[in-house]
This record gives sequence, C-alpha cells and structure tokens, in this order.
Amino acid sequence: MDKRYSRMTEMELRNEIASLKEKAQKAEQMGMVNEYAVHERKMAMAKSYLMDPGQFVPGKEYHLAGEVMSTFKITYMNGVFAWGYRDGQKEEEAVPISLLEDVQ
Repeated sequence: MDKRYSRMTEMELRNEIASLKEKAQKAEQMGMVNEYAVHERKMAMAKSYLMDPGQFVPGKEYHLAGEVMSTFKITYMNGVFAWGYRDGQKEEEAVPISLLEDVQ
C-alpha cells in the first residue's frame, strides 16, 4: 500500500509530484482525459502538504487556480483543506489549499 501524503517527507512529496506530473503528461498525450484529471488532482493534494495551512485565513476570499474569475471564500480550515463557498454558492465544499491564490 502506498504511503499517505501526510506521512511523507518533503523529498518524498516532491518525488511523488514529479512522478504524477510525468503520468499526467503521458495521459494527456494519449488523450486519456479522465486519467489526466486524476493525476492533476493528486498533484494538487500532494502540493498542499508542502504548504503552510496557517497562511490561509477564514473569512478571506481567494482565486481558484486554473479557473478564470472563480473565487472561493474560506469559512474554516481542516488540515490542508479549506472549507467554504465557491463564487457565493449555497453549498459548502472543500478544496486543497494548493488551489487557492491570493486575490490581488
């Protein structure tokens, strides 16, 4: 069984991200859209464990990486996940912190 991201060292996480990036590129070249999306999501999760959750503030609004004009307002933090609302929607959801960018 694979090791959980939360148990990996920084070096192990960086190696995992590099491996996932390579797999994602191969999947994209082969036209395997779903497999590409899975590897991209796993990369986002692994990158979150390299970040400091304390840098993300509940009540603050952030841009979602890769989504044009999409914002996410954090209501609370739980580990490397920010819980809140996307573009003022009514349903609360969680996103990995690596997908959040400061609103400029």
